[in-house]
Amino acid sequence: MTGVVVCCGAVNSVKALWESRIKKSKDDQQKEGDLRNKISVGRLAHAWEDRITLAKLRDKVVTEDGRVILRIEKEEWKALPPALMQLPQLQEWQLHRTGLQKIPRFISTFDNLIVLDLSRNAIAEIPKEIGQLTRLRELLVSYNRVSNVPEELGSCENLEKLELSSNRDLDELPTQLSNLKKLYHLDLSMNQFTSIPESILNLPALEWLDMGGNSLQSLPEDIHRMEKVHTLWLQRNELEYLPDNISRMHSLDTLVLSSNKLRDIPALMEGMNNLRFVNFRDNPLTLDVSLPDLRTSEEDEEEDDREMFGREFMHTYIQEARKREPPTNYTSVLNVTIAAVPGTETAL
Repeated sequence: MTGVVVCCGAVNSVKALWESRIKKSKDDQQKEGDLRNKISVGRLAHAWEDRITLAKLRDKVVTEDGRVILRIEKEEWKALPPALMQLPQLQEWQLHRTGLQKIPRFISTFDNLIVLDLSRNAIAEIPKEIGQLTRLRELLVSYNRVSNVPEELGSCENLEKLELSSNRDLDELPTQLSNLKKLYHLDLSMNQFTSIPESILNLPALEWLDMGGNSLQSLPEDIHRMEKVHTLWLQRNELEYLPDNISRMHSLDTLVLSSNKLRDIPALMEGMNNLRFVNFRDNPLTLDVSLPDLRTSEEDEEEDDREMFGREFMHTYIQEARKREPPTNYTSVLNVTIAAVPGTETAL
C-alpha cells in the first residue's frame, strides 16, 4: 500500500505542477493580449489626437497674396506637435503670444518657409536645424528668451531680415553671420551687447541697423565699413565719444544717438551732407548750445524740421566749438649754425 500512496502522491505533484504551468502560460498570454490591446487602443487614440490636432492646425492656415500662412495668436501652444509636419506646403509661420518655448527641430523639413515670425513667445533657443532653411528670407524672434544664435544661421543664404530685439541676455553673434550676403535689416535692440559684433561690420548688404537699448561703450573705429547703412539707431547706450570715421558713412541718412554719454560732436560730421535726421538729445554735451528762434507765423509748420538736438543743432554746436577753441601758440626757436671759417662756428 505504501508504494501505491507514493505513486499517487508523485502523480498529484506532477499534475499540480503541470496545471500551474498551464495557468501561468494562460496568464502570460492574457497579459500579452491585454498589452497588445492597450497599445492598439493607445495608437488609435494617438492617431485620433493627431487627426484632431491636424484639423485644428488646418483651421489656422490662410492664404494671402498667394502665400500659405500658419497664423496663431493668443492661444496656448507651448510646443508644436509633430502633426504639423503634415503641412509641408507652409511658406510662413506667424505665431504670436502663444507661450511657445522652443522651435521644433523638425523645422528643417519645411523647405518652403520664407517667413518665420515667432515674436512675443518664450523661446529660449534657436535650433541649429534652422540653417537648412535656405529659402528663408525673414526670421523674427523678438521679445523671447534667446541667449545665443547658432552659427548655422549663417547658412540661410537668402535671409534678408533678422529681428532679435528684446531677448535680454543676448550679447554676441557668431562670425558666420557675415555669410548672410543679402541681409539688409537687422534689429538687435534692447539686449546686452557691449560692442558692435565684427560679423555686422562684414555684412555687405546691411542698410538698417538698430542697436538701441544695449550697453554699447564705444563704436568701432572702422565703422565706415558699413558703407550701405542709411539708418542707424544707437539710442540708450553708454557711448562717450564718436569715432571720426563715422563721418565717412556716406549713405547715412538717419542717426539716433539720444540718451548716451556723449560730451562732444566730431567736427568732421559737419560734412555729412546726406544726413537728414540726427538726434543728440539727453547727452551731457560740454557746450550749452541753443538754436536761435527764427520762426515766423509762416514757418510754424516747419518746427519739426528744426529739432532742438537735430541736424541744425549739430552744425551750430560744431561751429560754436570751433569759436571756443583756444588759440594755438606758435613758439619757434631759431638756432642756425654758420660755418664761416673752417674750424670755427658762429651760433645765432
